[in-house]
Amino acid sequence: MTTNRAAVLAALAHHRCSAILRTENARAVRPALDAAIDGGFRVVEVTMTTPDCLQHVEALCKNKELTVGAGTVLTVEQAKQARNAGAKFMVSPVCDPQVIAFCRQHDIVSIPGTYTPTEMLQAHRSGADLVKLFPAPANGPAFVKAVLGPMPFLRIFPTSGVTEDNVAQWFAAGSFGVGFVASLFDPIDIENGNFAAIQKRAQRMIEAVRRAAPAISAEATTLAAAAR
Repeated sequence: MTTNRAAVLAALAHHRCSAILRTENARAVRPALDAAIDGGFRVVEVTMTTPDCLQHVEALCKNKELTVGAGTVLTVEQAKQARNAGAKFMVSPVCDPQVIAFCRQHDIVSIPGTYTPTEMLQAHRSGADLVKLFPAPANGPAFVKAVLGPMPFLRIFPTSGVTEDNVAQWFAAGSFGVGFVASLFDPIDIENGNFAAIQKRAQRMIEAVRRAAPAISAEATTLAAAAR
């Protein structure tokens, strides 16, 4: 029987990218998420700082084609709330071993935030499934390549500074996947309700990832088997 972690890791390995929404505009949350989904995203993250985050996570989880997670999870209590809402993976801007342990205990994929090679290794040893590179250094892809040289077992998932124009560089450096935040959910489009622009941008980003991401199906199969 395939576990939730195995299924989520396989989805991440297959799609190789996520749409990450962080906004204070409550009225724009669902239309913006729908625009990204209509544009092709199948892995979606709603940050805990977004209005009514948990309600949106719960609603999105009703769509079985989506893999839905919660972002900016800083405490075990928030992790419990996100789990109750149905979140299948949890992302943090920092590395908290207690949150990682909670995720492992409850068959949830954990993606803690890390900035240095030391933090990445500590997160990995604590049981993190992936490590989020946050914030991104100025030479992001080169940094990822340098880290993976001595530690090729890390699955690095950058989210800061990833755009449709540089996504190929991130994958060429060895990134496991990427997250699109403000480059997808442009704050001006959010404010103006220009969700059509978000949908079109999402389509271009998905196509860019498909062109750049290596060995998708093979790695998805390997990850699913390894996580059982």
